[in-house]
Amino acid sequence: MGKKRNKKTLVWRPKPKSRTPPAEMRNWLDLPRDVTVSILSRLRPIEILESAQMVCMAWRVICKDPLMWRTIDMANDGEDDDMFYNLDAVCRHAVDRSCGRLVDINIEHFGDDDLLEYITDSCGGIRRLRLVGCYRISRVGLGKAASKLTLLEELEIYECNLSLIQIEHPEFSDYGISRFAAYDGFDDWNDDENGDESNDDENGDENGGSVIDSFGKDDEALAIAGTMNGLHHLQLFGNRLTNDGLRKILDCCPHLESLDLRNCFNLDLKGALGKRCAERIKQLRLPNDSIDDYEFRTAPCDYGFYNDSEDFDCDDDYPYDFNGYYSDDSDFYDDFTKIRFLTFFEFKTVGQLKSGKQECY
Repeated sequence: MGKKRNKKTLVWRPKPKSRTPPAEMRNWLDLPRDVTVSILSRLRPIEILESAQMVCMAWRVICKDPLMWRTIDMANDGEDDDMFYNLDAVCRHAVDRSCGRLVDINIEHFGDDDLLEYITDSCGGIRRLRLVGCYRISRVGLGKAASKLTLLEELEIYECNLSLIQIEHPEFSDYGISRFAAYDGFDDWNDDENGDESNDDENGDENGGSVIDSFGKDDEALAIAGTMNGLHHLQLFGNRLTNDGLRKILDCCPHLESLDLRNCFNLDLKGALGKRCAERIKQLRLPNDSIDDYEFRTAPCDYGFYNDSEDFDCDDDYPYDFNGYYSDDSDFYDDFTKIRFLTFFEFKTVGQLKSGKQECY
């Protein structure tokens, strides 16, 4: 008999994991200055003043460069997270950082006449002014600002308590404003629902189409036609103007290239006026065109139209020149250059960066 063979036992062993060397820690200070400037310029002013400038001395020097503050975008949605800060003080400090070189500023859901006066007194070279939901800026305040902004080219007013007729200041007619945009929030645009519209043949438009009673509805259009003859771009979203007002704008604004008339339902552009607009205006948005790309909410409701902006009181008890984190009185900073870049953006305040806890200034 042959020899008995031993049976081999197969034992499964896991394949050893390959050991990869740990990723090398990046030092953000090694980035070229222009790259760092490009990154920091994408932050909001509150993020720069409350976090970025305290990462290291190199970043603080960049954040204090006036060229970083030629554009100030105080965009916010008016929610509690943004209203937690004293936005008035933040805006004033950002204006101070610009050293008079500010050319473009956007203010949303805060501010009053005093803030607007402070901005225009400090920076007379502003070329673009955008106001959104600034309910506490009055006609008088806007008029004073207009008298100082001799280089103003673009003016945008959205959801404010300023009627468009209030832009009829003599100062505006002396400037070369090339772009004007406005939206009142549809408080009372649709007056024709109360019987103002007339479709009778005897009231027909001389150029074809029906006529809507233009009493009071064209005041804003006439103000624009009388003061902004150098316009190249005009947006009158949801305005109450009629054919008469639009015709006056076309007569008085010969350089007009783009015209946004979406939701201007008092217009009838089926006749010669519509043909005139189509032939002359390069970029024309008609009353019934889609509003999907419009940044403000215009949901219809029982009261005409609805928008969810609110008036928030920003008169906090914090004085502007308090010795806070974003004061220029000191060059305090912590060395956070070795943290993950994502972590830096996840936290909003220095207290969060240091301990992960919320701290108020």
